[in-house]
Amino acid sequence: MRHALLLVLLLGLAACREEVAQDTAPVELNAQTLGHFCQMNLLEHPGPKAQVHLEGMPGTPLFFSQVRDAIAYARMPEQSHPILAIHVNDMGKAGASWEEPGQGNWIPAEDAFYVMGSAQVGGMGAPEAVPFASREAAEAFAAAQGGQVMRLDAIPDEMVLAPEETAPDSGSDAEFLDRLRALSKPKEPAT
Repeated sequence: MRHALLLVLLLGLAACREEVAQDTAPVELNAQTLGHFCQMNLLEHPGPKAQVHLEGMPGTPLFFSQVRDAIAYARMPEQSHPILAIHVNDMGKAGASWEEPGQGNWIPAEDAFYVMGSAQVGGMGAPEAVPFASREAAEAFAAAQGGQVMRLDAIPDEMVLAPEETAPDSGSDAEFLDRLRALSKPKEPAT
């Protein structure tokens, strides 16, 4: 009888427990905000940023110095936690310049219009997925900077998962080895 009463009490307590949804509201950048991949301060990088909220990690989203990187992260199969939300800067409401993407202008990534293939590069110097809240703002940016307007689900994987283009060859292998040897030579003591 005692076990049955204990079981009824435990079931009653479990039924009363309310599930609390995890807060996925955007978190503003500050001087300590670091990029997930680069581990560099995001306020030092130009262009739009992104944040990814993971299940079981309330209040501590992963931040990305480029929107392109957040899209790539979301499409990689190696996720440790389910993604609950992704927010990106609305560059139509950005600060005074590309250098300052603004505060308080976060929008859900799935609602944004992205300009892909523009002349503008992101915070890490790679091609960027430039987000806007309105199609009109995205089209105006594309007219000025090049590129095409796409929705998130229409962006091909190759545009976000492919490695960025490398710099042109800066010399032959022999020249590279000569430069490496020069750097490796012991320095002569100062007299």
